[in-house]
Amino acid sequence: MRRRPTLATLACTLCALGLGACGNTIQDQPIPHNELESLMLAPYPVYWLGGTFHDLAITEASRDPSGSFTVQYGDCLEGGQSTCVTPLKIVTSPDNGFVPGEGSATSRTTTSLRGVPGFLAERGDAISIPTGGVILDVYAHTPALALAAATTAVPINYPASPLSPLPARMPYTGFGSRPLPSQVPNPLKVLG
Repeated sequence: MRRRPTLATLACTLCALGLGACGNTIQDQPIPHNELESLMLAPYPVYWLGGTFHDLAITEASRDPSGSFTVQYGDCLEGGQSTCVTPLKIVTSPDNGFVPGEGSATSRTTTSLRGVPGFLAERGDAISIPTGGVILDVYAHTPALALAAATTAVPINYPASPLSPLPARMPYTGFGSRPLPSQVPNPLKVLG
Protein backbone atom coordinates (compact mmCIF):
# COMPACT_ATOMS: atom_id res chain seq x y z
CA MET A 1 0.00 0.00 0.00
CA ARG A 2 1.42 3.33 -1.09
CA ARG A 3 0.89 6.40 0.97
CA ARG A 4 0.37 9.73 -0.62
CA PRO A 5 2.35 12.58 0.82
CA THR A 6 0.22 15.00 2.69
CA LEU A 7 -0.06 18.54 1.52
CA ALA A 8 1.84 19.73 4.62
CA THR A 9 4.77 17.37 3.93
CA LEU A 10 4.91 18.48 0.31
CA ALA A 11 4.79 22.16 1.32
CA CYS A 12 7.62 21.69 3.85
CA THR A 13 9.78 19.92 1.27
CA LEU A 14 9.23 22.64 -1.32
CA CYS A 15 9.93 25.33 1.26
CA ALA A 16 13.24 23.69 2.26
CA LEU A 17 14.29 23.36 -1.38
CA GLY A 18 13.32 26.96 -2.07
CA LEU A 19 15.29 28.30 0.89
CA GLY A 20 18.32 26.25 -0.11
CA ALA A 21 18.18 27.63 -3.64
CA CYS A 22 17.99 31.22 -2.38
CA GLY A 23 21.27 30.97 -0.51
CA ASN A 24 23.87 33.57 -1.43
CA THR A 25 26.69 31.78 -3.22
CA ILE A 26 28.98 34.75 -2.55
CA GLN A 27 28.43 35.02 1.18
CA ASP A 28 30.46 37.24 3.42
CA GLN A 29 33.30 35.24 4.81
CA PRO A 30 35.74 36.46 7.42
CA ILE A 31 38.96 37.42 5.73
CA PRO A 32 41.92 35.17 6.56
CA HIS A 33 44.22 36.36 9.35
CA ASN A 34 47.23 36.23 7.03
CA GLU A 35 45.71 39.08 4.97
CA LEU A 36 45.71 41.37 8.01
CA GLU A 37 49.12 40.07 9.11
CA SER A 38 50.65 41.24 5.83
CA LEU A 39 49.41 44.77 6.63
CA MET A 40 51.01 44.60 10.05
CA LEU A 41 54.39 43.56 8.63
CA ALA A 42 54.70 46.48 6.18
CA PRO A 43 57.75 48.71 6.76
CA TYR A 44 55.56 51.85 6.61
CA PRO A 45 52.20 52.80 8.18
CA VAL A 46 49.21 51.01 6.59
CA TYR A 47 45.89 52.69 7.36
CA TRP A 48 42.61 50.98 8.18
CA LEU A 49 39.39 51.62 10.13
CA GLY A 50 39.25 48.52 12.30
CA GLY A 51 37.34 45.29 11.69
CA THR A 52 34.12 47.20 10.99
CA PHE A 53 33.31 50.82 10.27
CA HIS A 54 29.80 52.30 10.13
CA ASP A 55 28.36 48.74 10.06
CA LEU A 56 30.60 47.82 7.11
CA ALA A 57 32.85 44.79 7.71
CA ILE A 58 36.21 44.29 6.03
CA THR A 59 35.59 42.28 2.88
CA GLU A 60 39.14 42.34 1.50
CA ALA A 61 42.64 43.35 2.51
CA SER A 62 45.33 43.09 -0.15
CA ARG A 63 48.69 44.32 -1.36
CA ASP A 64 49.26 45.10 -5.00
CA PRO A 65 52.57 44.77 -6.89
CA SER A 66 53.33 48.49 -6.43
CA GLY A 67 53.49 48.01 -2.66
CA SER A 68 50.15 49.73 -1.97
CA PHE A 69 47.74 48.19 0.51
CA THR A 70 43.96 48.27 0.06
CA VAL A 71 41.36 47.56 2.74
CA GLN A 72 37.78 47.31 1.46
CA TYR A 73 34.67 47.62 3.61
CA GLY A 74 31.22 46.33 2.68
CA ASP A 75 29.73 44.30 -0.15
CA CYS A 76 29.71 45.30 -3.81
CA LEU A 77 27.41 48.19 -4.65
CA GLU A 78 28.13 47.77 -8.35
CA GLY A 79 29.76 45.09 -10.44
CA GLY A 80 30.87 41.74 -9.16
CA GLN A 81 33.95 39.58 -9.30
CA SER A 82 37.00 41.59 -10.45
CA THR A 83 34.91 44.79 -10.88
CA CYS A 84 33.44 45.20 -7.42
CA VAL A 85 32.77 48.76 -6.24
CA THR A 86 32.47 48.68 -2.45
CA PRO A 87 30.98 51.43 -0.26
CA LEU A 88 34.39 52.21 1.25
CA LYS A 89 38.00 51.60 0.30
CA ILE A 90 41.17 52.71 2.14
CA VAL A 91 44.40 52.69 0.11
CA THR A 92 47.86 53.32 1.56
CA SER A 93 50.55 54.03 -1.04
CA PRO A 94 54.23 54.07 -0.03
CA ASP A 95 55.07 56.30 -3.04
CA ASN A 96 54.59 59.76 -1.54
CA GLY A 97 55.89 61.39 -4.72
CA PHE A 98 52.48 61.12 -6.40
CA VAL A 99 49.35 62.53 -4.80
CA PRO A 100 46.16 61.91 -6.79
CA GLY A 101 44.64 65.29 -7.60
CA GLU A 102 47.71 67.32 -6.68
CA GLY A 103 48.52 69.86 -9.38
CA SER A 104 45.06 69.66 -10.97
CA ALA A 105 43.24 72.69 -9.59
CA THR A 106 40.06 72.10 -11.57
CA SER A 107 39.28 68.60 -10.31
CA ARG A 108 40.11 68.85 -6.62
CA THR A 109 39.65 70.98 -3.53
CA THR A 110 42.31 71.43 -0.86
CA THR A 111 41.25 71.23 2.78
CA SER A 112 42.87 70.65 6.16
CA LEU A 113 42.23 67.21 7.63
CA ARG A 114 43.64 66.30 11.02
CA GLY A 115 46.28 69.02 10.78
CA VAL A 116 47.61 68.20 7.29
CA PRO A 117 46.48 69.30 3.82
CA GLY A 118 44.16 66.90 2.05
CA PHE A 119 42.73 66.82 -1.45
CA LEU A 120 39.05 66.21 -2.12
CA ALA A 121 37.86 64.98 -5.52
CA GLU A 122 34.70 63.48 -7.01
CA ARG A 123 32.47 65.88 -5.00
CA GLY A 124 34.12 64.67 -1.77
CA ASP A 125 33.75 60.92 -2.44
CA ALA A 126 37.55 60.64 -2.81
CA ILE A 127 40.10 62.09 -0.40
CA SER A 128 43.92 61.96 -0.67
CA ILE A 129 46.03 62.81 2.35
CA PRO A 130 49.83 62.93 2.15
CA THR A 131 50.94 61.99 5.66
CA GLY A 132 54.38 60.95 6.82
CA GLY A 133 56.02 58.92 4.06
CA VAL A 134 52.76 57.58 2.59
CA ILE A 135 49.62 58.71 0.82
CA LEU A 136 46.32 57.79 2.48
CA ASP A 137 43.48 57.60 -0.06
CA VAL A 138 39.83 57.18 0.90
CA TYR A 139 37.22 56.23 -1.71
CA ALA A 140 33.63 56.15 -0.47
CA HIS A 141 30.08 55.93 -1.71
CA THR A 142 29.18 59.28 -0.10
CA PRO A 143 31.18 62.38 0.92
CA ALA A 144 30.02 61.97 4.54
CA LEU A 145 31.37 58.41 4.69
CA ALA A 146 34.66 59.51 3.09
CA LEU A 147 35.11 62.33 5.61
CA ALA A 148 34.26 60.06 8.56
CA ALA A 149 36.82 57.52 7.35
CA ALA A 150 39.50 60.16 6.74
CA THR A 151 39.09 61.57 10.25
CA THR A 152 39.34 58.18 12.00
CA ALA A 153 41.77 56.10 9.90
CA VAL A 154 44.78 54.82 11.84
CA PRO A 155 47.74 52.62 10.96
CA ILE A 156 47.24 48.95 11.78
CA ASN A 157 50.99 48.57 12.38
CA TYR A 158 51.91 51.76 14.28
CA PRO A 159 50.41 53.24 17.46
CA ALA A 160 47.88 56.02 16.78
CA SER A 161 44.44 57.20 17.87
CA PRO A 162 41.42 58.01 15.71
CA LEU A 163 40.83 61.75 15.31
CA SER A 164 44.42 62.54 16.39
CA PRO A 165 46.58 64.77 14.18
CA LEU A 166 48.37 63.02 11.32
CA PRO A 167 52.13 63.32 10.78
CA ALA A 168 53.19 66.07 8.38
CA ARG A 169 54.12 65.02 4.86
CA MET A 170 57.75 63.93 4.61
CA PRO A 171 59.96 64.89 1.69
CA TYR A 172 59.85 62.45 -1.21
CA THR A 173 61.02 59.06 0.04
CA GLY A 174 62.21 57.84 -3.38
CA PHE A 175 60.02 54.75 -3.16
CA GLY A 176 58.82 55.12 -6.75
CA SER A 177 62.34 55.38 -8.13
CA ARG A 178 63.52 52.07 -6.64
CA PRO A 179 62.71 48.78 -8.36
CA LEU A 180 60.08 46.64 -6.73
CA PRO A 181 61.29 43.32 -5.27
CA SER A 182 59.53 41.51 -8.11
CA GLN A 183 61.55 43.57 -10.63
CA VAL A 184 64.95 42.66 -9.20
CA PRO A 185 66.43 39.58 -10.89
CA ASN A 186 67.69 36.73 -8.77
CA PRO A 187 71.49 36.70 -8.42
CA LEU A 188 73.34 34.43 -10.81
CA LYS A 189 74.66 31.24 -9.29
CA VAL A 190 77.60 29.22 -10.47
CA LEU A 191 76.51 25.81 -11.65
CA GLY A 192 78.83 23.20 -10.50
